[in-house]
Amino acid sequence: MSNKLSNISSIDDQINEIREDFPILNRQVNGKQIIYFDNAATTQKPKSVVDALSNYYLNHNANVHRGIHLLSEEASLMFENAHSTVSNFLNAKYEEVIFTNNTTDSLNTVAYGLEKYIQPNDEIVLTRKEHHSNLVPFQQLAKRQNAKIRFIEITEDGMIDLASAAEIINSKTKIIAFPHMSNVLGSIAPVDELSKLGRENDSMIILDGAQSVPHMTMDMQNIDVDFMAFSGHKMLAPMGIGGLYGKEEMLEKLDPMKFGGDMISTVSYEDAKWNKLPYKFEAGTPNVGGAIALAAAIDYLNSIGMNNVRKIEHYLTNYALEKLKELDFVKIYGPDIDNRGGVISFNITGGDNGFFVHPHDVSQVMDDYGIAIRAGHHCAEPLMRHLEIPATSRMSFYIYNTIEEIDTSIQAIKEVNALFNN
Repeated sequence: MSNKLSNISSIDDQINEIREDFPILNRQVNGKQIIYFDNAATTQKPKSVVDALSNYYLNHNANVHRGIHLLSEEASLMFENAHSTVSNFLNAKYEEVIFTNNTTDSLNTVAYGLEKYIQPNDEIVLTRKEHHSNLVPFQQLAKRQNAKIRFIEITEDGMIDLASAAEIINSKTKIIAFPHMSNVLGSIAPVDELSKLGRENDSMIILDGAQSVPHMTMDMQNIDVDFMAFSGHKMLAPMGIGGLYGKEEMLEKLDPMKFGGDMISTVSYEDAKWNKLPYKFEAGTPNVGGAIALAAAIDYLNSIGMNNVRKIEHYLTNYALEKLKELDFVKIYGPDIDNRGGVISFNITGGDNGFFVHPHDVSQVMDDYGIAIRAGHHCAEPLMRHLEIPATSRMSFYIYNTIEEIDTSIQAIKEVNALFNN
């Protein structure tokens, strides 16, 4: 696929070229052009993705795998092509990528499917920085099976503490589940090192890829994990479509969580047999339009190149970090730029004098300037308690954000501080 940025050398010019494909970025909020820095929650959609979704429903809408009429055959072919696009994007086998609703759905599918392999007193290892979607399914699995949850500690700058991991992971460890990139701290996990520890102890390894699949090259032939979960809406696709990668032999072992429709190969009044992969885990009528739109989103990302996606985010994040570090009333959470993705969580605080602006207030005032950021615990409430803070403000970047938007946001943060610290 041709690279739409191949003739554009300046990163700023590349970003401006990309922005042309996102009509929502021209919207006015409170009389100002919107600045969207909530990309870790969900990304905006390029016109090509919306057109792909619209084209399916306007011209090809039918149920897949259930009819021999033309519309059903067209829809089935488009759906299967979407499967191929996603598996190729991840450098995985066709059979190894399951369409799900989102990362949460994927992780619940794994946690439920592995239940028969977890015995009382077995151990499940997580980290201190889990999103609820990677904490609660395994927490509840442990409760059901009387297993034990253990947590790898994090360093002061929010990185996984490998010494802690080496101490905790042992022969009792049946599952190691962790985020590839933290949605709060932006810190990128040392996947190879954790996988090596897991393999030495015959552990199953599960990667929460919600914040990594949209932002970096994911080659599942070179990333040694058993399962990896991701969401489409964080990578330019619609909400309600996501995926689960699993090594073929692991997916064969996994029990399905949902029953009916295409996941069944044959049924009697007494029993049923499951379909082959990937359909074994795709019960009922699938989100055909969402799958097609996810493939269109991947086509768009491929037209930019995932190396360029990472380069643009690194450029923006590094600039924002340097500007925030100049503000002595701002506390930044997470590592330096070399170990960070496009997420910055921060608080406006006076430190020892007790001055603290609640992130909800920060977000509300910044919204008056047309700036959308996130505020709260970011579905990582235990991490907030671990950091001994109630919440953070969070700026998260994607390929269509600009240096000028960051400058405007820095000025707004200064004004928030002046408003509350008087």
